[in-house]
Amino acid sequence: MSVKKLKPSTPGRRFRVVNTYDAITTDKPEKSLLRPIKRTGGRNHSGKMTMRNRGGGHKRRYRLLDFKRNKNDIQAEILSIEYDPNRSAFIALVNYEDGEKRYVIAQNGMKVGQKIVSSDKQIPTQIGNSMPLSQIPFGTVISCIELNPGQGAALVRSAGTFAQLVAREGKYATIKLPSGEVRMILASCRATIGAVSNSDHTLVVSGKAGRTRWLGRRPRTRPVAMNPVDHPMGGGEGRASGGHPRSRKGLPAKGYKTRSLTKRSNKYIVERRKRRKK
Repeated sequence: MSVKKLKPSTPGRRFRVVNTYDAITTDKPEKSLLRPIKRTGGRNHSGKMTMRNRGGGHKRRYRLLDFKRNKNDIQAEILSIEYDPNRSAFIALVNYEDGEKRYVIAQNGMKVGQKIVSSDKQIPTQIGNSMPLSQIPFGTVISCIELNPGQGAALVRSAGTFAQLVAREGKYATIKLPSGEVRMILASCRATIGAVSNSDHTLVVSGKAGRTRWLGRRPRTRPVAMNPVDHPMGGGEGRASGGHPRSRKGLPAKGYKTRSLTKRSNKYIVERRKRRKK
C-alpha cells in the first residue's frame, strides 16, 4: 500500500494526497452480503435534529461482516481484498470449504489465495488466523479483539491499528492497546493475528471541503464565532478567543477527563492510556 500526491492542476488537487489502493483486487462486492442503509441525517423518529453536522453524502450499502469468526476448524480461502465505504480498513471476502462466503476485516499482508482458519485450539500464528487469547503466544501482534467471549470483535478494528499480547495470569490476558492503555481481557476472548490493513489511511489528505461533504459530513460552525445564546464560548468584543474551552453543554474540553470513576471496568485497566501530546 502507498499514497500518491497529485499534480496541482486545480485548487482542490493542490494539497490532495490519495491512497493508491494497490491492495484492492476487485471493485465488485459480493451481492449476497450487501444490505441497504437507511440514513437519518442526524434526525430522530419525530424528524428533530439530535446530531448536528450530518447529512448528504454518497449512497452506501452495508457489507455484512463476520466479527465473531465462529466457524471453527474449517479452512477458508481469500477470494478478494475489497474497499468498504463504511470503515477505514479494507475487508476480505473468504470462501469456506463448505461453500459459505463471508466478509472479514483484512489484516496487513493478506493475499488472494491465502488460506485462513479459526479455531479454539492452538493453530499456527499466521496472519488472518483467529483463536482465543489463551492460545496466542506472548508478544504477538493482534487485532479484532473481543471484550466478552462470543460477542464478536469490538477493539482494534480501524485501519492500521494493532495491539500486543503482553501477559496471561489466571483466566485473564493482558493486552497493550493502540491508545497505550494496558488492559486485562478474559483469555477465552478471541483475537485475530496481525495488524489491520490500510495503514496509509492516516496519510490521506482530502484536499477540499467537498470531499468531506461526500462522506456525509456537513460544515461545523466554530464555537467562538457563535453568539453567547448559542454556545458558552460565543460572544465577546472583536475576535475574542473564547476563554476556557467548553462543550456546548458547558463541560470543560481539551484534556478534561469524562470517564466515570465508578465504572465497573476500571478494575481491568492496568495502565491508563497516554495523553496525546499537543
